[in-house]
Amino acid sequence: MEGFLIGVKGLSRFLNIIAGIALAFMMCLTVADIILRFFRRPIVGTYELVAFSGAVVIGFSVPFTSWMKGHVNTDFLILSFSQKTRNAFNIATRCLGAWLFLMIGWNLIKYGMDLYKSGEVSPTLQVPFYPVAYGMGICCLIECLVLLCDILKILGGKDE
Repeated sequence: MEGFLIGVKGLSRFLNIIAGIALAFMMCLTVADIILRFFRRPIVGTYELVAFSGAVVIGFSVPFTSWMKGHVNTDFLILSFSQKTRNAFNIATRCLGAWLFLMIGWNLIKYGMDLYKSGEVSPTLQVPFYPVAYGMGICCLIECLVLLCDILKILGGKDE
C-alpha cells in the first residue's frame, strides 16, 4: 500500500510541475503580447494559447492540491464529532468526490473522442481541442486515485 501511495503522490507532483510550467508560459506569453502590442506587433493566437494553458493549469494542479489538502476546508462542525464519526464522514465524502471525478473524467474523455472525430480546432491557430479534453479527463481520473489514497490513509490511521 505504501508504494501505491508514493506512486500516486509522485504522479500528482509531476502533473503539478506541468501545471506550473503552463502557468509560467501563460505569464510570459501575456507579457510578451502586451509589450509587442505597444509596437503594433501582437502575437497571433495569444487568446487561444492562454485559454488552453489555463485549462492545463487548473486541471493538472487539482490532484496535487488535493493531496496536500490545499483546498478550502470548513470542518468546524465535523471537529465536534468523535474521531470514528469524522473518519466515517471523511470516507463518505471522499467516495462521493471520487464518484464525481470519475464521472467528470469519463465524460471529458468521451468529449475528447468526439472532438477528435469531428476534427474541431481553434479558430486562429488551428490547434485541436481534443488533447486538452483528454488531459483534463485523465487528471480527473488521477484525482480519483488521490481520493482513494485519502480513504486508504484514513482506514490506516495515517490521515493528517
